[in-house]
Amino acid sequence: MADQSANKGSGGIAKIAFFAVLAIVMVSGLIFAPEHPGLAIHPMDQFQLAPLFGGHDIGMFTVTNQTLWMVLAIVGIVLMLVVGTSGGKEIPTRAQSLAELAYGFVYKMVEDVAGKDAVKYFPGIMTLFMFILFANFLGLIPMSFTSTSHIAVTAVLALIVFVFVTVLGFVKNGAGFLGLFWVSSAPLALRPILAVIELISYFVRPVSHSIRLAGNVMAGHAVIKVFAGFAAALGLFGFFPIFAIAAVYALEVLVAFIQAYVFTILTCVYLKDALHPSH
Repeated sequence: MADQSANKGSGGIAKIAFFAVLAIVMVSGLIFAPEHPGLAIHPMDQFQLAPLFGGHDIGMFTVTNQTLWMVLAIVGIVLMLVVGTSGGKEIPTRAQSLAELAYGFVYKMVEDVAGKDAVKYFPGIMTLFMFILFANFLGLIPMSFTSTSHIAVTAVLALIVFVFVTVLGFVKNGAGFLGLFWVSSAPLALRPILAVIELISYFVRPVSHSIRLAGNVMAGHAVIKVFAGFAAALGLFGFFPIFAIAAVYALEVLVAFIQAYVFTILTCVYLKDALHPSH
């Protein structure tokens, strides 16, 4: 009898959870939907920069929606890693547990991929990972702005990594860093050709590094906006696209983490090349 009561209780909770999620999905569909129903969908409008304090012109020092959400990402990181871990309780709070989990995850990544001698650069890599992660997740809030959907942001991050590992490679290894481009295991006749290919691929790194992050984040948000437009246009049958929005949104939550992870692990790979350049 007790088991039956427990099963009934679990079934009731599952039903409540289902209808709660359904309500959230429908509300999200209404929020993402365009103001004027119809098939005139403009999915890229959500990525436009806009000044926060009036006007339409954007200058070098204009505070925009991009600025706001980047600052919010930094505030979120400080609240989690500094405020959330203050006191260092033996029985950690949820914020402290999340901070410790993130710390351990990135630390192990740096150690496993780049080696123990790369651990000294862990603070910078941790900062990079947390900023991208928070910017990605903040962009999933309805009516927010996704900072990492702009190539201007991701390109700067990728260039910082590229310049740092290149300078570090020459500082640590001198001319020996050029061994990264010389494939000594290949036949001698092919080595010059492979060296040119390796050199080109090396300078393409910041391009692929930045486009991968911005492209994946932008694509998911654009798809959600397209389905939202269909939901508004179909009227009573708009719940079909709303379910599609829920599925894509769930995928975007996964992508938000994966893209932060991929950007960070590639940074670790490039750091390893700078510390140990020989093929």
